[in-house]
Amino acid sequence: MAFVQLAEGELNYQLDGPDDAPVLVLSNSLGTDLHMWDAQMAAFTEHFRVLRFDTRGHGKSLVTPGPYTIEQLGRDVLAMLDALHIDKAHFCGLSMGGLIGQWLGIHAGDRLNKLVVCNTAAKIGDPSIWNPRIETVLRDGAAAMVALRDASIARWFTADFAEANPAAAKKITDMLAATSPEGYAANCAAVRDADFRDRLSSIKVPLLVIAGTEDAVTPPSGGHFIQAHVPGAEYAEFYAAHLSNVQAGAEFSARVLAFLLAE
Repeated sequence: MAFVQLAEGELNYQLDGPDDAPVLVLSNSLGTDLHMWDAQMAAFTEHFRVLRFDTRGHGKSLVTPGPYTIEQLGRDVLAMLDALHIDKAHFCGLSMGGLIGQWLGIHAGDRLNKLVVCNTAAKIGDPSIWNPRIETVLRDGAAAMVALRDASIARWFTADFAEANPAAAKKITDMLAATSPEGYAANCAAVRDADFRDRLSSIKVPLLVIAGTEDAVTPPSGGHFIQAHVPGAEYAEFYAAHLSNVQAGAEFSARVLAFLLAE
């Protein structure tokens, strides 16, 4: 465990892999922490120095008063890179992490080599979805996070995967129950307010978009929209619900590596 000092507190990060390898930053989904990427680490650290972190409001990172914005979270990433003296890196983010990746691609493309956005969209949901969730979490606190954990299994994994891999599903969903209610609500607001539909063409770095065929949170249509609006973007789709990196596992890792390692 290590921390980068931001103005308001500390950002928890973990750096693994060869010291002389290119850096790959992994950005977690809403309600998880850096360990959501554990299944990728063996494959990714063969080729990259992998930088994982807990997004503000998650895991062991700082929890500051909300609401947050995706710009704020993106600037946290840039501050982390600066603190660790990393000029440029690959970036792979899933769901909320994919929104952060889009912001970086639009506003800080000079800091990126290649970009991967997974199970995300240029706009995710609308206030009618997010506002009641924010209100419930702020009102009921930890009890609401436990209820969200129990409901998330069906959103994050297909029923057959959850039934066949109960331990893997529980490991991930338990992260949600452990998330700070204040931090979670603040990040919900960031996702609610993000809308990059009119700015995707500003992304000039090589881009891979990944979707899950059974993802009801961010359906493949959202991934196709991003691909269609970023010139030269690649697209891949796996049989998975929202957390395709966990459910598709080795297949997901292989596709990301093929993209990042291609000349």
